[in-house]
Amino acid sequence: MRRYILPEYVVERDDLKCTRCKICVEQCTYGVHHYNAAKNTIEGRSELCVDCLRCVLFCPVNAITVRRNPNVYKENYHWTYEFIVSIKRQAETGSALLSGMGCDKPHLTYWDKLLLNACQVTNPPIDPIREPIEIRTYLGRKPKTLEFKINGGDITLETKLEPSLCAETPILFAAMSYGALNLNVHEALARAAEDCGTYFNCGEGGLHPSLYKYSNHAIVQVASGRFGVDLKYLNVGAAIEIKIGQGAKPGIGGHLPGEKVSNDIAMARMIPAGTDALSPAPHHDIYSIEDLRQLIYALKEATEYMKPIAVKIAAVHNSAAIASGIVRAGADIIVLDGVRGATGAAPKAIRDNVGIPIELAIASVDQRLRDEGIRDEVSLIASGGIRSSADVVKAIALGADAVYIGTAALIAMGCTLCQKCYSGKCPWGIATTDQEISSRLNPEEAYKRVVNLVKSWSIEIKEMLGAMGMDAIESLRGNRELLRGVGLTDRELKILGVKMAGE
Repeated sequence: MRRYILPEYVVERDDLKCTRCKICVEQCTYGVHHYNAAKNTIEGRSELCVDCLRCVLFCPVNAITVRRNPNVYKENYHWTYEFIVSIKRQAETGSALLSGMGCDKPHLTYWDKLLLNACQVTNPPIDPIREPIEIRTYLGRKPKTLEFKINGGDITLETKLEPSLCAETPILFAAMSYGALNLNVHEALARAAEDCGTYFNCGEGGLHPSLYKYSNHAIVQVASGRFGVDLKYLNVGAAIEIKIGQGAKPGIGGHLPGEKVSNDIAMARMIPAGTDALSPAPHHDIYSIEDLRQLIYALKEATEYMKPIAVKIAAVHNSAAIASGIVRAGADIIVLDGVRGATGAAPKAIRDNVGIPIELAIASVDQRLRDEGIRDEVSLIASGGIRSSADVVKAIALGADAVYIGTAALIAMGCTLCQKCYSGKCPWGIATTDQEISSRLNPEEAYKRVVNLVKSWSIEIKEMLGAMGMDAIESLRGNRELLRGVGLTDRELKILGVKMAGE
């Protein structure tokens, strides 16, 4: 069938600069560049380009330029370029459109419409260079009161504390499975978590045995497919996360094609090599809060009540009510994953249209739990499109205890968001299990880049706390009085629990 789709990008080459070194041919995993030996030229197929820019960055003479195709369809605000191309592609393939990463629509970001307060004269700011500012975060169930016993000069804590996670920074690494990503990426995240005193989540693909040495910083996941789940796996992690849903694809399951299930991945997932790894949309043993409670306490029992249990849900319209039920079911941590949450592969229609922004979900859940008097019985982790230290601070002010970052960590490693993760051809060696392509990612360098990112954000978080006159991040949690909105409707401000700038 003849293609009616214009190339989205145009690859241009300065033939006078080009030395025919063929580096672009070697680096492009999509087959855009081809060497014509008869003509001694390098030719390009623009229709295959995904704008990953690896050829541009690796060209030693800067001979390559990739730009958006100037040939566009007639301007139409309703039938946009995106819709026209989507219809043409489905007319040619007869299948659902897939996309990687998170929703890229412009109207779903509230972070940029929220501003932070600052101290001036009557309540002076704190200098983080000269005065200590605490950003250590404890994640788990907290007691309503603490009882102490004083015996002479000794003070002992009488209240029994529930198991919790102690993170030196409120930034954790989100669940990204082994299979969607390769072992080099997982190793880099695990080492970065250990170095930064925080935690990485292995996702639903099990934990590779070579990463067991990082178990004190690992969160292991129990998803609907139960891949890799056994007693050893549960006990090796610092915490267990039950994945009910994720922001990129609420209400649907997952699928890792059999061609990606190598021997190592099969071992970690406990399935035969070469078979499809299918995650059902629901957990087939969870159809009520009571069922969820049974699983939570089964996991607590299996780990001798020594590990906090988290439950991850996608941010949806009734998140607040769901969160209330999860707390009462016995969970210690709730993870809310917003519509910006990323994934290796999701139907584009689901990714872009199902779920709600994390900002609205966190604010509504935090307020609901406060109204019911159970906020301290659980910690909240915000996930889905966290881009900067400012987003982290705003998320905590809206009600989160900490945040997960996934896409930001991958960008730090080299990802350029070409959104073709599902192809398995990631030119940066990240979202691929092909051994040759995976070797492009040096886990040592990737680890250092992620550590630098987290340390940089942590410094900025302290700067912002100091500017607000706070010496501990605990004072910021749910303190929406420190936020002001710009360009938001009264209804949006009410849901966020934030006043308009100027008030």
